[in-house]
Amino acid sequence: MSVLTRRKLLQGAAAAGAAGIGLSAAGKLAGLAAAKPEPLILKTASIEARLMDGAPTKNVLTYGEAGMPPVVRMRKGEPFAARLINGIDDPTTIHWHGVRVPNKMDGVPFLVQPYVYQGDRFDYAFTPPDAGTFWYHPHCNTLIQMGHGLTGVIVVENPNDPVFDVEMVVNLRDWRLGDDSQFIESFRPRDAAKTGTFGTVRTANWLDQPQFDAPAGGLVRLRTAITDVTRIYAFRVDGAEASVIALDGNPVSQRFALDALQLGPGQRLELAIRMPDDEGAVVSLRDVRGTKPKILATLRSVGRSLKHDLRDLGRLEANPVAEVDVAGAKRIPLALSATAENVPGDGICGSLGYSFWAINKVPWPGDTPDPTAPLAELKLGQSYVIDMENLTPHAHPIHLHGMGFKVLSSSTRAVQPLVSDTYLIQPNEKVQLGFVADNPGDWLLHCHIIEHQKTGMTSYLRVV
Repeated sequence: MSVLTRRKLLQGAAAAGAAGIGLSAAGKLAGLAAAKPEPLILKTASIEARLMDGAPTKNVLTYGEAGMPPVVRMRKGEPFAARLINGIDDPTTIHWHGVRVPNKMDGVPFLVQPYVYQGDRFDYAFTPPDAGTFWYHPHCNTLIQMGHGLTGVIVVENPNDPVFDVEMVVNLRDWRLGDDSQFIESFRPRDAAKTGTFGTVRTANWLDQPQFDAPAGGLVRLRTAITDVTRIYAFRVDGAEASVIALDGNPVSQRFALDALQLGPGQRLELAIRMPDDEGAVVSLRDVRGTKPKILATLRSVGRSLKHDLRDLGRLEANPVAEVDVAGAKRIPLALSATAENVPGDGICGSLGYSFWAINKVPWPGDTPDPTAPLAELKLGQSYVIDMENLTPHAHPIHLHGMGFKVLSSSTRAVQPLVSDTYLIQPNEKVQLGFVADNPGDWLLHCHIIEHQKTGMTSYLRVV
């Protein structure tokens, strides 16, 4: 995690992470000129990177010339522009995961935009309506491109946010590397038909268990994004008081302690951490899921204690997500299942050659100018409730593009009325997700375990 002062406005650094958040001097949204911004250049490149002990790994993909993709900073309510330049020999796009963009900016090939071939470019322009933690990645040949590194974090800043002493951004992901540090096969069919194929090397900001300094007795805003293609995490913080303040880019209605909270690929976690008073004390962010717990990153207290208190921390502003009218909502049944039907696509954005999964009994045919019919055609401005049922023995992080939904109820657990774009549905769970269809266009809905997405668990909603 790179360290930046509070007053810097940054696009992020290759080893991005700790960043000051103050925007007081330039952060008033009212009265700002709506001049067209200079585009941020995001050029894809194939590089060598040292991801484990031993030789550098070849054919690591990134945006830029070296290291991890930058943390992209935007401001709530202010125009943003980016220019994707494709420097790799594979067509690509950018999807702004969780950001409610206009449909033509969503980065899904065929459905909303053309591929970007090697040497070509595509200009993205939109105004983010929400503050929070999001991320960006390709939506073309995703298993290879994301698996080889094309995943970066987005921070949309709000000048009205409470002031922390330091901010840290953590990009969590696995790599499938052999003993020689080089990439091995991206997936195994037998695993794709179950939980997905796990990586062999786990990193935070492309580092193994990095340690970073934070002011003793200070308040840390820790933004964490799971940009992995497979792994589900159960988070815990040891050595400090920590509260969940936001999930998936939206403030929680009531802060709560982190206790093995499970989140899947595509999801984001924001924590407020009160650092220990003693210099040298260590705080660890851990994944405690499964039989091999893992320390993901640590923070070390430095300097004389600031003696700040989490109770003095103000609340995050709610994002302007339309409130669903549950009583007047129309229902959309959605069943997640396995499939025996095999419809492997041969599209230019890559096919795994198998169909293992389906939504409402229909496996996705892949990128094609003639996809399946939408799950439903929705009326602009109408409220809807997705009645989603997981008929499989595996968990699925289901992501909806373009709109946010509220988690209304679950058959297996008590839920907070969270606003999100990705829901981790457990085996045999039934859940109700309410939303207003307020963004016109064709919006993808899919599992963010990429092998599940690419082998059938994908569809889309049409808002007209």
